[in-house]
Amino acid sequence: MDMKTKDGMLEYCNKVCDTNNWILNKDQETLNNLIEGLVDNKNNLGYQSCPCRLASGNRDLDRDLICPCDYAPLDINDYGTCYCNLYFRSDFYETVGELFVLVPERRPVEKEKAVLEHFKK
Repeated sequence: MDMKTKDGMLEYCNKVCDTNNWILNKDQETLNNLIEGLVDNKNNLGYQSCPCRLASGNRDLDRDLICPCDYAPLDINDYGTCYCNLYFRSDFYETVGELFVLVPERRPVEKEKAVLEHFKK
């Protein structure tokens, strides 16, 4: 699969869903925007960094944000969806059913500060 294309990234995200018993956002416009963001990050950074967070371009610094990010499983468990609202718990539409869920940021402030410091260099 070529994750530098929308079709390839969508295939990758579907495999992530199959592996984790998740589903993708059913809103086509939102899904397309998120997939495009992942593709842009893959093409520009070399890895599919979370499209909803600020990535530094330093893979080691951003490792926790490579989609699915390290925080996705906890977010999906606690809120039914990940931070971006890309991945949902398999029963999300039957149980939560919201169009968008605001998920609090779990990424430690220290990591955010490190990204900002990286940009100052």
